[in-house]
Amino acid sequence: MHLSEVLRRPLVTEKNTAIQAPQGKYAFEVAAVANKDQIKLAVEKAFKVDVTRVNVMTVPGRKRMMRGRPVMTPSWKKAIVTLKPGDKIELFEGV
Repeated sequence: MHLSEVLRRPLVTEKNTAIQAPQGKYAFEVAAVANKDQIKLAVEKAFKVDVTRVNVMTVPGRKRMMRGRPVMTPSWKKAIVTLKPGDKIELFEGV
């Protein structure tokens, strides 16, 4: 897998914004087959920062009703990336 395919999108939620400033943690939706090493390299290359830690979790799909029938939304993978103290990702700062 190429590094440009690893990161899907940044996750900007209230909970992620609360951990961003004091702890230096940023959340991303990542490819389902990506591992921690690939995620670390992709973030370092894309944003020119030093990553100290990567936590990965799979978010399970949820049941939804569509036209009166229950369907499952797809599962997806989330990564929380901790940066070296003093580093920031400018993409998140303007939100």
